[in-house]
Amino acid sequence: MTDYIIEAELREETGRSATRRLRRAGKLPGIIYGGGKPDLAITMDYNTVSKLLNEEQFHTSILEVKVKGSRGKNKVLLKDSQWDPVMDTPTHLDFFRVAAGDAITMDVPVVAINTEKCPGVVKGGLIDVIRHSLEITCRADSIPDQIEIDCSNMDIGDTIHIDDITLPEGAEVQHDVNFTVLNLSATKAGTDADDTAEEGAAEEGEAAG
Repeated sequence: MTDYIIEAELREETGRSATRRLRRAGKLPGIIYGGGKPDLAITMDYNTVSKLLNEEQFHTSILEVKVKGSRGKNKVLLKDSQWDPVMDTPTHLDFFRVAAGDAITMDVPVVAINTEKCPGVVKGGLIDVIRHSLEITCRADSIPDQIEIDCSNMDIGDTIHIDDITLPEGAEVQHDVNFTVLNLSATKAGTDADDTAEEGAAEEGEAAG
């Protein structure tokens, strides 16, 4: 798990107009809450944090937010982010205080690996990821960056369910149904080719008859 340190300042003004002024000044507003401590309204450097948001590990790591003018360090997780629907840029971040041993639940991305070795893919099949993330419960200091699914032995028609996945030690996914995470299906092109071959064989059989 990667460590990230974010420099921030206390934010005195709140509201939409104040937020717009901050963004024009190159600042990104946010809030730190939870942990039995008072909420902290903060601002961060927009360019610095927007780059971090592009890193997958940033979303599943314990972050350290150093707030100028406040006592102590804040160990947090990124709990939520708001985005401009038109510009697709971050407008506000919510951070939740955590301790290393806290049990937390959060979404962790699913990644298919060894797809180039997959017999079904070699035959022209397509890996279809049904669940792009899993809701994992684990210790805050043991959040996996991603859940890797080894596809090296999969063939066309194979399916991976949640019960087929070995999760990191101490992690679990609460579920009542053994739901599908990914499968390997024939591509449409492959299906069309098979249909054409079958039709051709049938026509040849009719001609011979």
